[in-house]
Amino acid sequence: MLVSQILKSKSDDAVVTSPPTMLISEAAKILSDKRIGTLVISRDGKTPDGILSERDIVRELGKQGGGCLTMTVDKLMTSELVTCKRDDRADQILLQMTEGRFRHMPVLEDGVMVGLISLGDVVKARLTELSMEKDALEGMIMGH
Repeated sequence: MLVSQILKSKSDDAVVTSPPTMLISEAAKILSDKRIGTLVISRDGKTPDGILSERDIVRELGKQGGGCLTMTVDKLMTSELVTCKRDDRADQILLQMTEGRFRHMPVLEDGVMVGLISLGDVVKARLTELSMEKDALEGMIMGH
């Protein structure tokens, strides 16, 4: 299965972005209100400059307490992004995410963000693919 197929299967393909100058407290509110785990940090809303996850915020709260809430997101974001393209294979993306220990990956086309996939999206797609393969093999064995 390709990343493009995963993007098509998502109920909401909008990527929530924030500018690098947004406060951590504002980012946390957006994550909570929208019930999402990650914000893509972008100066123009099209090109990812970084990514900020709930885990990033929680780790910083653990280190320095509530004082981090007045920091800007660019201070906590991961700026060395791993991205993919629409024609990348889901199994390769799953491997990258697992080995890199991250859960969200921006999808780029010509340097512009066209979507965001999560580890859950990729696992769901892979399970669907395996189920179809299983059904096809059972059909062949049973002579259908």
